Amino acid sequence: MKRIVSISLGSSQRDYQFTTTVLGQHVSVQRIGANGSVARAAALVREHDGHVDALGLGGLTPVFRVGTARYPHKEAMSIAQQAQRTPVVDGGIIKSTLERWTVKRANDQVPGIFRYRRILLASGIERYQLAQALSQYEGDLRFADPLVHFGLSFLPVPRSLEQLELYAATTLPITALLPYRVLHPIGLGQEGHDHRAEQLFAWADVLAGDFAYIRRFAPADLKNKTIVTDDPSLAEIEDLRRRGVTTLVTMTPPLSEEHPFVSADVLEAIVAAVQETGAQPDEAAVMDFIAAAGWEPTIQHPNPLPKPKFAFVIHPLRTSLIANDPRFAFTRHLPPRLIERVAAYIPPLYLSRIRGIRSTHTNEEAEGILLTLGTTPREMMQRPPSFTYRRLIRAARMAERMGAQLMGLGAFTSVVGDAGITVAQKSAIGITSGNSLTVAATLEAAKQAVILMKGGRPDKVRAVVIGATGSIGAVCARLLAQAVRDVVLIAPRPERLLALKQQIQRETPGARVIAATHPDAYVGDADLIVTTTSALTGKVINVDKLKPGAVVCDVARPPDVRQEDAQRRPDVLIIESGEIKLPGNPDFGFDIDMPPGTAYACLSETALLAMDGKFEDYTLGRNIKMERVKEMYRLMNKHGLELAGLRSFGHYVTAEDIAEKRRLAEERRQQLGLPLEEGAITG
Repeated sequence: MKRIVSISLGSSQRDYQFTTTVLGQHVSVQRIGANGSVARAAALVREHDGHVDALGLGGLTPVFRVGTARYPHKEAMSIAQQAQRTPVVDGGIIKSTLERWTVKRANDQVPGIFRYRRILLASGIERYQLAQALSQYEGDLRFADPLVHFGLSFLPVPRSLEQLELYAATTLPITALLPYRVLHPIGLGQEGHDHRAEQLFAWADVLAGDFAYIRRFAPADLKNKTIVTDDPSLAEIEDLRRRGVTTLVTMTPPLSEEHPFVSADVLEAIVAAVQETGAQPDEAAVMDFIAAAGWEPTIQHPNPLPKPKFAFVIHPLRTSLIANDPRFAFTRHLPPRLIERVAAYIPPLYLSRIRGIRSTHTNEEAEGILLTLGTTPREMMQRPPSFTYRRLIRAARMAERMGAQLMGLGAFTSVVGDAGITVAQKSAIGITSGNSLTVAATLEAAKQAVILMKGGRPDKVRAVVIGATGSIGAVCARLLAQAVRDVVLIAPRPERLLALKQQIQRETPGARVIAATHPDAYVGDADLIVTTTSALTGKVINVDKLKPGAVVCDVARPPDVRQEDAQRRPDVLIIESGEIKLPGNPDFGFDIDMPPGTAYACLSETALLAMDGKFEDYTLGRNIKMERVKEMYRLMNKHGLELAGLRSFGHYVTAEDIAEKRRLAEERRQQLGLPLEEGAITG
């Protein structure tokens, strides 16, 4: 049997001993606390030297590894050097390998657990590698080192890895010459609660580092917090549960029933003992050992995880809708233009809770929050983007305070300025424009509509995309080119059209791609027109020029085609962009001008991401990734979202409607002397 001993600078009240099996080897593990006495720790090293297979130093760091620098501590080094025959480890290599692995695996298993969170490292100089691993999730990072090590509450805490490195370069060379207890005040009366860091620890969503520090400095109320640590005992885990901790991440699977989790030096000592090299293991050896032993973090949820929560921002598409909110019912008696201008300055408002959306895959409910701005599309377009950015950033902070981890941008809020990028950069929660699912739903609705109007799957379809260089239009055009191989791009700026045309020709060799700045010459020959502009005029298309039996998929909000214009062409099918029927029994708590259980694709994307645990920036900017559009198709099927029936000006299109439009289309073709369409009704 292999035997290891961890000599800790901490209290002997936490001593333990157990036997475990690792890679087929029986290992005896013992912890001995020195109660803060460096002399006692040195004596214990001498006492066990040559009598055990490996020694670990707990709470003692001979060499601090911060950035690329190394800071040896004279007194801690002297303790390690007391051993002449037994390898002595301090857990440094485990910290740089297994702890980073722990962070990755935790994020894999609980997506978004660290993303944009407020993260506090109890000691950055002792857990620099852990800090590096956590920093990649773009959280608000802070380090409690001045308080934890020196009790100095007046010193500003480092707030980045760079500041931590500067702090280490300033303090560690000085403290290296002082007694170790100056740097590490633990043991001998230092095990009780220290209230000086309570405010800082209460600030954080994620507490990471040695459990000895978390136990000593964290406040009593730990509700909804995540803790990433090393060696809490069973009694301490129960205490964390009572204090409200939601998620506890420890570095390994339980090693024993009596004391399941151990510190980094114990794990590294196990590696040294089992490998039988008689020396400290190197990084490659430790990584091989971790892989062979299958060491994975243990993720526990002492208290139930909050239900996935998202927020969605809407705004009035026209001034008359402002009066629909009971708080502003009085505005219907005031001049509309005055109300429109004043409402633009209203701060973000809470409208309702969204309940009842339930994934068919997990059976979990995704709760939402509906927020609104007061700005109409006209006011947004007449003002600089920063006007809307400020209100959306404020909405994101409001949503975060209400527990949301993701916010979707509805209607014009998703197209103003840089389409969500600036808002995402200034927000602590994930942001999405919803445009990936909008594209997916639009193309699916367009496909179904063309099949219905053609009486089957036609051999040839010409598609026209108006607003082709916009964020939605561009990816629609690229995907349509792959599907029908004949697409006309319409947009006002030739330089953007040329760039898109070349991109499509590279992606889809052989596709016919025409680019133009005006649609009139091409809509008369189009079977499908997708319009995605933000023109506000409702006169983007001259409906009189449309081909009999054509399908117009109007993605724009407000719509690009007015109902009164569409009435002149009853032989043409004009549909809204694909709306989504959400699973469960959705209750939006507010009239979103949609049938029960149905939502626009942008709202549905936000809910879908919450159902899948993707609390991160998703669809942003003008360049929508085709991979994400395809992922939306996959996630729709996974969680039970469906395309709602085709709608035209707020009404579902029936089979009778389609039959009548096809009949009228054939009559018009005959009047114009055009050939019959494939699958035409000939009477």
